[in-house]
Amino acid sequence: MPILHIAVLAIVQGVTEFLPISSQAHLRLVSAFTGWADQGLMMDVAVHVGTLGAVMLYFWRDLWAMTVGILRLPRGRSDPAARLAGLLIIGTIPAVAAGYLFSRYFPGGLRGLEIIAWTTLVFGIVLYIADQIGMTVRRIEHLRIGDVVIIGIAQAVALIPGTSRSGITMTAARFLGMERRDGARFSMLLSIPVIIGAGSLQGWKLYQSGDAQLTMAAILAAGLAFATALIVMAVLMAWLKRSTYTPFVIYRIALGGFLLAVVYGWVG
Repeated sequence: MPILHIAVLAIVQGVTEFLPISSQAHLRLVSAFTGWADQGLMMDVAVHVGTLGAVMLYFWRDLWAMTVGILRLPRGRSDPAARLAGLLIIGTIPAVAAGYLFSRYFPGGLRGLEIIAWTTLVFGIVLYIADQIGMTVRRIEHLRIGDVVIIGIAQAVALIPGTSRSGITMTAARFLGMERRDGARFSMLLSIPVIIGAGSLQGWKLYQSGDAQLTMAAILAAGLAFATALIVMAVLMAWLKRSTYTPFVIYRIALGGFLLAVVYGWVG
């Protein structure tokens, strides 16, 4: 695989994994508009490992606090961090169930440009509505089980390419009145079990294929995805201190409109 292909794939994954613009869609668009062949399981696993490492490093304090909190539970000591860990588990269940059904009934996935175009456009508009009407009064510690179930169901919908896992969970969080930074933080934390699950499944498939040899291409892809995702998360969290999701909405509407024009032959 050419170095340029590896670099583009890793950087696109790193940039789009945690922004509300859909990594699945952008990876699909890379192959659609460049003509490059599918990157294969090894590269999929590598970039997932890279983004997983980035989010775990960025939120290492939360992960450490949750680990300590869980260890305190047998001693009968309640801990907010342990509660957060429980909420993340609950929020992941809908995606696991939907992932199983999706893989069973749509083994080839839904990868058409028309689907990506419409989901990019429609869920971009929904994000704008949520961001405009949602109050900013709730933080992560205010989340109830029912709220997390709603966010978890939203995350499950992101199996449809173009929806954006981060985008739709942030949208749900805004509808629930969460502050933007807290909604983004919960969305990123919720990505950890999902990425672990997806990466593990792909890793198992790779192992079964007998082509699990670690290569320099995979190491490069993981490293670039790691570095890019780490930078993007820091920038996004800083941005949300004082700004809204509107720039991402504008981007999604523009991209969705362009893709619809391509799909329906409105442009040459």
